[in-house]
Amino acid sequence: MTRIGYARVSSADQGLDIQTGKLKAEGCEIIRSEKVSGASRVGRTELATIIEFLRPGDEMVVTRLDRLGRDTRDVLNVIHDCEQRQASVMVLDPLVSTRGEMGHIVLTVLGMVAQMERRFIKERQREGIEQARAQGRYKGGKRRLDRDQIRQLSLGGLTNSAIAQQMGCSRMQVYRVLTKHDPIDL
Repeated sequence: MTRIGYARVSSADQGLDIQTGKLKAEGCEIIRSEKVSGASRVGRTELATIIEFLRPGDEMVVTRLDRLGRDTRDVLNVIHDCEQRQASVMVLDPLVSTRGEMGHIVLTVLGMVAQMERRFIKERQREGIEQARAQGRYKGGKRRLDRDQIRQLSLGGLTNSAIAQQMGCSRMQVYRVLTKHDPIDL
C-alpha cells in the first residue's frame, strides 16, 4: 500500500509547508501539491495525477476535507474516483477514512458542511461589498488591463490574437473589451 499525500492552497501567496509537513509525518511516500482554487476540479492537475496513479490498496491522504474541494458533489466524486481504483481516502483533521462504512457517512456530512461554509463566506463577502459601496468606500477591483490601449491597438490594425499576446491576456478578454461586453464597462 502506498500513501500519497495531496496538499492544496487557493492562492499563490499561501504556503504549503504546514500541509506537506503533516503529510510527511503521516508517512506519505509521495506528496503532490498545487496552488489552485478548490471551488471545482477544473485546473487541478495534481489531483488528477494522483487519482490516475492510484493502485488497488493505495490511500490518498489530505490534511482536511476542504483540500479535496469546497463542493459536496466534487468531494464525493473524488472519493468515488479513488474507490473505482480500489483505493481509499484518509482525512487527518478530523481523522476519517473511507476504508469503513462509517467513514463514507462522515465524509458526506463534512463535504456538505464545507460547501455550506463556502456559501456563507461568499454571502458575507457580498454583504461587506454592498455595505462598503453604500458608504462610498468600495470602488471595485483594480483593473488589470488598459482598455484604452486595447482599443487603440485594434484601431491600429492588430488582430485580437496579436493584441492578446502583446497585452499578456486572453483573446476572450480582448474580445470583451472591444465588443463592450466587459462586465466592468457595463
